[in-house]
Amino acid sequence: MFEPVLFTTIRNYKSGTFISDLIAGLIVGVVALPLAIAFAIASGVPPEMGLITAVVVGFTASFLGGSRVQIGGPSGALIVVMFGLSQQYGLQGVAIASVMAGIILLFMGLIRAGTIIQFMPYPIVVGFTSGIALIIFTSQIQEFLGIPGTDVPAELVGKWRYYFSHSDHINLHAAIIGILTVGITLLWPRIYRKIPGSLVAIVLTTLLVTMLDFEVATIGSRFGEFSASFSLISFQGVDFEIIRQLLLPAFTLAMLIAIESLMSAIVADGATGYRHRPNTELMGQGMASILSPLFGGMAGSGALAKTMTNIRNGGKTPVAGMIHAIILLVFMLFFGKLAMMIPLASLAGVLLVVAYNMSEWRSFRSILKSTRGEVAVLLTTFLLTILVGLNTALPVGIILSLVLFVNRVMETTDIEVLKSEVEDERSYVTDDNETIEIPDGIEVFQIKGPFFFGIANKFDEAEKEIHEIPKVRIIRMRRVPFIDSTGLKNLRSFYNRAKRHRTHTILSGVTPKTLQALVNDGLYDEIGADNICETIESALIRAKKILESQKKR
Repeated sequence: MFEPVLFTTIRNYKSGTFISDLIAGLIVGVVALPLAIAFAIASGVPPEMGLITAVVVGFTASFLGGSRVQIGGPSGALIVVMFGLSQQYGLQGVAIASVMAGIILLFMGLIRAGTIIQFMPYPIVVGFTSGIALIIFTSQIQEFLGIPGTDVPAELVGKWRYYFSHSDHINLHAAIIGILTVGITLLWPRIYRKIPGSLVAIVLTTLLVTMLDFEVATIGSRFGEFSASFSLISFQGVDFEIIRQLLLPAFTLAMLIAIESLMSAIVADGATGYRHRPNTELMGQGMASILSPLFGGMAGSGALAKTMTNIRNGGKTPVAGMIHAIILLVFMLFFGKLAMMIPLASLAGVLLVVAYNMSEWRSFRSILKSTRGEVAVLLTTFLLTILVGLNTALPVGIILSLVLFVNRVMETTDIEVLKSEVEDERSYVTDDNETIEIPDGIEVFQIKGPFFFGIANKFDEAEKEIHEIPKVRIIRMRRVPFIDSTGLKNLRSFYNRAKRHRTHTILSGVTPKTLQALVNDGLYDEIGADNICETIESALIRAKKILESQKKR
């Protein structure tokens, strides 16, 4: 049921809950302010675009989303894709890709993909998250140290070469501001946890720069006058060719938004005891990403840092997220010029901490000690992210994980050829290992696990082990949870070969889903209802009757 959580919580909404939401919304709004500006600048778009995104996405995602406490807005996970879009296609490209990502998210919600996406293989998540973190970290070194220049290479290795070759041009004032920001951001939680250190750091460093007249770049000196209005982006000139070019970046954005939002919602569930609605959350984020560009913003996602700030300060319902968006709107309209005083080195320091927290280096190190398959997925996704780009890394990582998944499912599927004895039906439930003797002339072909395309070779290998053709073959399928089209094809070929060898085929213990697949494929009618038995005992009785009838001929 696609019902936004707000519509559920508002039915029993009380004044005490509103006060909690109001306080949390006020604090989160203040905290989100510098992050929205920092994420916008890092994405290569004007600072006000980050605030517009925080307002529209923050309000819409809370109003229509599937989490009680999720806070939406610009996200660090989207910076790399947004920066690439802004540099190659301009603000119009950012807007178009954002709308396309929103449409993809709506579709994903409608087909209930949220239930699956929240279980995205962990090596993929860690691989590209760590890669994004390293890219963000690298991109902020220039502002952090105040290194001048506009000809910084786009690729990661090139950037580091540029930094080292221009190390003698470091702005000491900018470096001091950046280091102070990082230090305050990391140490402040030991003093007071409810207000993040990033906000305290930006306020203090801005005051320091103003009072001591430090020669550092600020938002105002770099970007000029702060726009305090919604600036609609023109969609004129958009044609099919542009949409085609933006399809892959839009898909990457949609996947990043889905993963980031659902991972944040899962963590929030653990902290609050509530349970989010993943498919509704995807649809809420989709609508937010569609509406945001129409008001001059870009796509956003659920953000864990702001969500946890909301929880720590008592946020109870989506009303807190809507209030946070209203606070940001008020600031943008009436106090936006204050943001012009913020030093870029301070914002860079905040983003360095964000990148460190995103890096998940402990998880990265832990996965490196795991299986070779998971290590391969992790390193491939990570290296493709930093060296090639997320547009390539994400699809390749997903494909690798699917291959890894298929291999693991194949390992759980086992096929045995039994000729002397077979476990009875009760041992399937009780593990008593009681067995039944198999009469001469009868063979049991026992399958344990999914019967799908991945085990076609196992099926062939098991058949090759058969040296003596039986008169009756029982295919025991009690532990086959499902069968796909390839499995049906293999089973039909197996059945037809048995007919040519005059071997009678009986199916035993077919589960309801597998039985329905046999009916739909027509194989049920070919084998015959009499030859599809409920238990192995009844299948053996049927086999003995067939043997007796053959002897009478």
